[in-house]
Amino acid sequence: MEGYRTFPVRLPSGVLYWTVVDGAWRVHEAADGFLLHMRLGRDLAESSTRAYAISLALFFDWCAGTGLEWQRAPQVLGRFVHWLRFHDAGRAGPPDLSRPVRGERRVNCVLAAVREFFRHAVSTGLAGPGTLRALFEVADDRSLPAEARGEGLADARLRPRHRLREPEREAEGISDEEVLELLRACRSARDRFIVLVLWRMGLRRGELAGLRREDVHFVPDATRLGCGVKGPHVHVRRRDNPNGATAKSRRSRAVPADWLVVQAYDQYMSDRDACLPAQSCDFLLVNLSRGQVGGPMRPGALNELLETLSERADLGRRARPHMARHAFATNVSAAGATLDEIRDLLGHQSFTASAVYLHPGHERLREAVARVPVPRDSTHEILR
Repeated sequence: MEGYRTFPVRLPSGVLYWTVVDGAWRVHEAADGFLLHMRLGRDLAESSTRAYAISLALFFDWCAGTGLEWQRAPQVLGRFVHWLRFHDAGRAGPPDLSRPVRGERRVNCVLAAVREFFRHAVSTGLAGPGTLRALFEVADDRSLPAEARGEGLADARLRPRHRLREPEREAEGISDEEVLELLRACRSARDRFIVLVLWRMGLRRGELAGLRREDVHFVPDATRLGCGVKGPHVHVRRRDNPNGATAKSRRSRAVPADWLVVQAYDQYMSDRDACLPAQSCDFLLVNLSRGQVGGPMRPGALNELLETLSERADLGRRARPHMARHAFATNVSAAGATLDEIRDLLGHQSFTASAVYLHPGHERLREAVARVPVPRDSTHEILR
């Protein structure tokens, strides 16, 4: 019998979420209740429930392979961590312990989903309250400076017991020179517009593919459109879109556009308006030559486009939409943007997610040292 897998479920209301089924296509009731709660009760995006479902399918596969009831798994979850690192479903025989199958970041993402599942299971009575003690340890603020401490046990917090240490890494971006090569490789105004929006506005692929024409305010003053934001911009809003595009953040935001993006938009809209099937489509990005002509582009089509452009431009590596987003964030950081500006431009929920882009290059570090004043007279005396 095959293992557990994910399966999409569309509710009568049209809302889509993902669940977990076994090899006989039977729904895992506990997982389904959790995933439905995350979609409806926590307002997670459909794509987020799919990511959770993939992680839970791995967990239930491990439970089935070890003959362990999932309710008892937290007591031996360290074994699951080891299994995640080295188990390869496509490889026969014992695991190769010299070659991990999954990296630390991926393992931690799976563990985070499993912990959320058990927290829901405890709250609904499917697992005992002692379960959480096996998954979390209580950490308090006693190690903090006195002025940073709170009062009482209300300041205690839960810390995961099972978590791999991830190697420090900088956000992987794409250089401006590589972006220019991608632009030269474009063969349509639409493709140039897509590359420029990713590079100059930092939108996620789901945000860009989910834009409607009404979201685009490329005018100096949008007051007549009922918008108080000055200058050219787009509004990123979270919707359930038929093409699977979803804005990650629940909070809407307005992202400014520069003259390069506006000019590319005008050129693209000229081609778009000439496509008769596209005239009835409310989505900004539409298929003009392949697939359902005139229909909205899928988020995955943006990856396919950049992959094709990378090969055509002979970059030597595969560019992805998120790499252009990283390049945008790095560029605005180098231009002097503050942390709160970077957070709002990228639509992050916390400053921590934005702080990764505050990594100065060696030239900026040298300039920072050069700006430190030197008491020349005293220094010269010491060095004599």
